[in-house]
This record gives sequence, C-alpha cells and structure tokens, in this order.
Amino acid sequence: MIVRNLENVTTVDWGNGLSRRFLLASDGLGYSVTDTTVRAGTKSLLEYRRHLEACYCIDGSGEVIAPDGTSYRITPGTLYALDQHEAHHLIADPDTDLRLVCVFSPALRGDEQHSLDASSASAY
Repeated sequence: MIVRNLENVTTVDWGNGLSRRFLLASDGLGYSVTDTTVRAGTKSLLEYRRHLEACYCIDGSGEVIAPDGTSYRITPGTLYALDQHEAHHLIADPDTDLRLVCVFSPALRGDEQHSLDASSASAY
C-alpha cells in the first residue's frame, strides 16, 4: 500500500503553476497521479507526446482549448481527457488559481518540466 500526503510528495514548479506528484513510475503502478495548480491569469500551450492525460477540476475555473479552437469551460466537477496526445491551451481565469487532479499514463518519472515558449507547445 502506498500512502502519501501533500507535504511529502515531489513538487515541480512547471512555470505557470505547481505539480505535486503523488504517484510516479518508480511506484510501479503504470500511471501517475498529480495535484496540479495553474496560476490565475496564465495561459499555457501544452502537449504530452508520450503520455495520455485526464484532468479533474477540484477548485477554481478556466478553460481548455482544443487544436481546432473549440473552448471548453473548466469548473469544479469537470473532467477533460487528452486521448490523442493533442496540443492544447490551458487557461486559468484571472481571479483564481485552477486546481486539477491529473492522471498520466504511462507514469511520469517525476522530474519532467514544461518549457513555456509562445512559439511551440511544451512537450514531454
């Protein structure tokens, strides 16, 4: 059994927020679980080329924009899944942080970080 709390997990500042990584590849489960904060007012162009990701909003609000430009509102109780490794914009509303519980498959190593550059999607 694995039991962890917020105070003793790997935390990565990914540029526009924090990713608290509860489960990693070294845990041997084949997937990762993170508690991710997206800072208020930020916009990130992200892409996961080696991972599928599902995110469940537990606090705050924002939007995720698909490659075709379709915008989906994110509020507590909303889940979105990136099932095609698609690049996407993740935007937190200007007045509040967006907090997501995310599952990655396959699992993250734990040291991955985004490189936020407006010219291309940050990918790992």
